[in-house]
Amino acid sequence: MSTLFLRSSSVNIRFGVFVVLSIMVMFVDHNQGHLKIIRSALSTLVYPLQYIVNLPVEAAEWVSVSLATHNNLLEENDRLKRDHLLLNSKLQRYEILESENQRLRNLLESSFRLNDRVLVAELVAVELQSFRRQIVINKGQREGAYDGQPIVDAAGIMGQVIHVGPFSSTVLLITDPNHALPVQVNRNGLRAIAVGTGQRNKLLLENLTNNADIRVGDLIISSGLGQRFPSGYPVGQIEKVTRDPGEVFAKVLIKPSALLSQSREVLMVWPYKNINETKSTTGNETIGDKIE
Repeated sequence: MSTLFLRSSSVNIRFGVFVVLSIMVMFVDHNQGHLKIIRSALSTLVYPLQYIVNLPVEAAEWVSVSLATHNNLLEENDRLKRDHLLLNSKLQRYEILESENQRLRNLLESSFRLNDRVLVAELVAVELQSFRRQIVINKGQREGAYDGQPIVDAAGIMGQVIHVGPFSSTVLLITDPNHALPVQVNRNGLRAIAVGTGQRNKLLLENLTNNADIRVGDLIISSGLGQRFPSGYPVGQIEKVTRDPGEVFAKVLIKPSALLSQSREVLMVWPYKNINETKSTTGNETIGDKIE
């Protein structure tokens, strides 16, 4: 019992001494600041331990922030992709509308060159059989279309109507082998016949002798003979002239002015003599076996 009492007294004494010493150290440090150097040194020694202890917490916070930032970036990237796709689709639509408006403006300008009544029609189908060059437009009997009616685009003559339905019409293009068109050389008025070859962008100029005054680059226009197509409207441009001494006639190839493979809008023309007619009363005029 006495031993236990002595141990307890010794602990209390030591605790009291430590308390007194601590109070004295705090008092001295507060009033005189002699322990700042020691405290600074201890802080320097303890800092690595504090850093190591806080490292897992900071790492967890960094990972959390990084994941949140990554997710935000992914969401932002997805949003930007959607916006980009939407803007691209709108831009393409605007470009399509701009192209369509330009085509219509060109048609309007070309209509001013014609003194006849005209009506805009749209292409709805293309004949895909070999050597046949035909299209279908969305105007028919309701609009007064008739067999033999001229069809042009903003650049030149395209062809003529060969069949009229209630709501649509079939057009024979000038490149069809069954089509022939009276033309003349714009430079000198030399007359000839432009016939289709069945090729997409080729016409053949017939009835021109080897010594005819024709040149590559000459503009070929409609002559108006036959009173079907408007006179003076572009047909094409001479692309190649072949003169064979053993032949009477030169072989002359023309590239059509009309955009036969590109035009979506065309002009139906009612020549002055047919303005009050709803259909041709005399049928198709022919030159040989070809339709003019």
